Amino acid sequence: MNERRVGIVMNGVTGRMGLRQHLERSIVAIREQGGIAAADGSMIIPEPILVGRNELKLRRIAEQYGLTRWTTDLSEALAEPDVEIYFDSQLTQLREKGVRAAVEAGKAIYCEKPIAEGLDAAVDLARLVRDSGLKNGVVQDKLSLPGLRKLKRLVDGGFFGRILSVRGEFGYWVFEGDWQEAQRPAWNYKQAEGGGIVVDMFCHWRYVLDQIFAPVRSVYCQGAVHIPTRWDEQGTEYAATAEDAAYGVFELEGGIIAQLNSSWTTRVFRDELVEFQVDGTEGSAVAGLRNCHAQHRSATPKPVWNPDLPVTEKFRDQWSVVPDNEVFDNGFKVQWEMFLRHVVDDAPFTWDFVEGAKGVQLAELGLQSWREGRKLEVPALSIEAGS
Repeated sequence: MNERRVGIVMNGVTGRMGLRQHLERSIVAIREQGGIAAADGSMIIPEPILVGRNELKLRRIAEQYGLTRWTTDLSEALAEPDVEIYFDSQLTQLREKGVRAAVEAGKAIYCEKPIAEGLDAAVDLARLVRDSGLKNGVVQDKLSLPGLRKLKRLVDGGFFGRILSVRGEFGYWVFEGDWQEAQRPAWNYKQAEGGGIVVDMFCHWRYVLDQIFAPVRSVYCQGAVHIPTRWDEQGTEYAATAEDAAYGVFELEGGIIAQLNSSWTTRVFRDELVEFQVDGTEGSAVAGLRNCHAQHRSATPKPVWNPDLPVTEKFRDQWSVVPDNEVFDNGFKVQWEMFLRHVVDDAPFTWDFVEGAKGVQLAELGLQSWREGRKLEVPALSIEAGS
């Protein structure tokens, strides 16, 4: 069988997300399964070149996964003749420089969100890659989660009738780092280093709301630095300057109200780390990372409010399981396969840099809403110069 080998510069694989989700569970997994089928019947085989700032870490990662190509020199990697794709999962502060270098080298570009630190820079990058004519995409992995794909199936099938509201809870307790090691790097809690949960999560919420339910039309955000003192990876105490929780209310087109809480300072009493409840005139559903349960109007019980008596109903038992009906793969891997086919076969990939810029827009408006204490409209985003 013919093989179509595609060189991919992977910049930022020494980080947690770049290593686990993108390299190990996506690119290495695709290689181990023998690639993916192209339109002409050949097998697309990704050939990663690892790029980062720490030579020792790169060497160890390459050895762990049986890879031979790595470098600390991005220009050297982009100059390799087989390279067709540049992937970026660096710190957000470093992303713009890497993307511009890839555009200059004429490579297709796929990168993590947010695509830039601020909206102006995100729009500039979106305009740059559009004008270059290069294929481009931004990771929007939550859309490929099994639970949300089942939820989207219900939406597309008209299960909810008129959707009234979406309520989402995301988060877990991230240890402060003094008596137990923190699960997230210290930069997440430093404003000067691009930290903060608004920038991290509002980019996700934008595409989840826009593409599963309806476009976002307004935002009200209340952020908080609940834990003002933390300890970094070296055990050094530092002041947390970026918010560790954000409580958002979004109005969507058609009058749908979404309430989404994002927190690294909450202890989990849910079935999954993220859950969405959608209520509509004809039915409701609750979806997490993998599971989804639904309750139709015709099967909705009639609870009676009586605080003087103990609850005898098992409310969770009154919901039906939404079946898988398909085999679900890792969400990051699914989108990597789609982007590889986009590059090789010109297959559709709708999540481009304009969609990435929309996420940055919502995060920026969320932070502004918090500072000013008011609801803000979310205007249509244009990447045209002077607009």
